Amino acid sequence: MIERHYLEDCLLQLRKLKALADKAIAQIEDAHLFAVLDPEANSIALIMKHMAGNMRSRWTDFLTTDGEKPDRDRDREFVLESEDTRTKILSAWDDGWNRVFHAVSSLTDEDLGKAIRIRGERHSVVEAINRQMTHYAAHVGQIVLLAKHYAGPNWQSLSIPRGKSQEFDVAKSGAAYDLEQDVSRGTQQKPR
Repeated sequence: MIERHYLEDCLLQLRKLKALADKAIAQIEDAHLFAVLDPEANSIALIMKHMAGNMRSRWTDFLTTDGEKPDRDRDREFVLESEDTRTKILSAWDDGWNRVFHAVSSLTDEDLGKAIRIRGERHSVVEAINRQMTHYAAHVGQIVLLAKHYAGPNWQSLSIPRGKSQEFDVAKSGAAYDLEQDVSRGTQQKPR
């Protein structure tokens, strides 16, 4: 029972990560997708390219082959090539995530007790999933930070906008009051 819950929650959290990144990426222009803050920094496109390469390698034949596939060229994931367009990057990105979702949704409760290898190192399936979720969360955080930087004042919050926590809490609790009226009056009344 806990095994099924774990797998379902992993899938849910992974889908949330992709949605968060997708919403951030949708707010920036092509120029910002490929921009770098300094010569040592990675662009959003390179972070996406790296994640897609990692996902293809780690999640293809997840239970049966080493997670570091022999044909993966990790170093090349951090090189912007002339054929790397927004369309190509997004295609590889979506393919990578689809591999993740397919692999995780295909796992059974019994699979959690199995072991796999990543670069020859033994991992339980749980460890391997957690390793990748942590890796992806770190990179999604980078994508969101960069996208917010580039979007500037046009940025649309991906969660609760700054200064709107009380409104969110009220809406979530189901308490009813005319928030628009309070905002236009400049007052903050307690929900009725």
